[in-house]
Amino acid sequence: MPTLTSRHMPLFLLMLIVALTACTAPTSAPTGNNAPRQWRIGMSQANNAEPWRQAMNDQIAAAAARYPHIRIEFTDARQNNAQQVADVETFLQQGIDLLIISPNEATPLTNIVAQAFQRGIPVIVLDRKVKGDQYTMWIGADNRLIGRKAGEYTARWCREQQRSPCNVIELRGLEGSTPAQERGDGFREGIAGNPDVRIIASQNADWLAERAAPLSRAMLEANPMVDVVYAHNDPMAIASFTMARDLGRDPDSILFIGIDALPTPDGGIQAVRQGQLDVTYVYPTGGAESIEWAIRILERGETPPREVILDTEEVTRANADALWQKYGGR
Repeated sequence: MPTLTSRHMPLFLLMLIVALTACTAPTSAPTGNNAPRQWRIGMSQANNAEPWRQAMNDQIAAAAARYPHIRIEFTDARQNNAQQVADVETFLQQGIDLLIISPNEATPLTNIVAQAFQRGIPVIVLDRKVKGDQYTMWIGADNRLIGRKAGEYTARWCREQQRSPCNVIELRGLEGSTPAQERGDGFREGIAGNPDVRIIASQNADWLAERAAPLSRAMLEANPMVDVVYAHNDPMAIASFTMARDLGRDPDSILFIGIDALPTPDGGIQAVRQGQLDVTYVYPTGGAESIEWAIRILERGETPPREVILDTEEVTRANADALWQKYGGR
């Protein structure tokens, strides 16, 4: 039988053979149409002045670098609520695919977060919270638990040192921020087991060492008998240690407590190792976790849990060296 060539085939049969051949041919390298979708994520930071917040940004950037098709844009609200609202509004105008936000204060940022969420933009709230439930998920540590652990440590220390009364001064974070409220409330729960412990002075230093220094100096000068300094983060605690030393107080006679425990040369773990702080608590930034969840939401369509609570650890002089190594101290 003569071979059927393309010259003898009906046109429709020839077209069918060509189409089938194209479908079954081996695939080549991905083309532009098969490239991963490019995602644009806005990261609205409350402020970049705190070392802990810069660490959060660094961890977000490092995690995002593993995904070349993700573009992260950072803004710095500089502890200004109106500026942070404007930052998020700009992100919405630019058409971001997902918003990560660490709010400066809860109430002033609630509405703009809700607006983003209602537009169908996934919102990951990081560290500090907003009011209501108009967001996709929250990632952070349990600030009330950390505060309670600090209070329980204080109650034990005061009892062991036989300090009665045991006078505490407190350096608080930004008043409208949820961590400041929760760390303060938790601490008060923790010290409740020892009636000799009393808070004799409390001031807001807004998380900043430069504000904590003069405030702690004033509180120390006004109160000759101070047994414990409880600061809502390590920079404020270290600033108060420096002020006590400069005022001629014996720092070894005062218990200095901080929170954050960054594994950096000027962070809390090193401050414990060097004897500036007696105890601090690991407060994870959640930066890496926020990117991993962003990928799962955007690319896999996963519905995340409403909350992801990160673990903490107590850092003392007994375990500071080990935790320095564990967290990659540098």
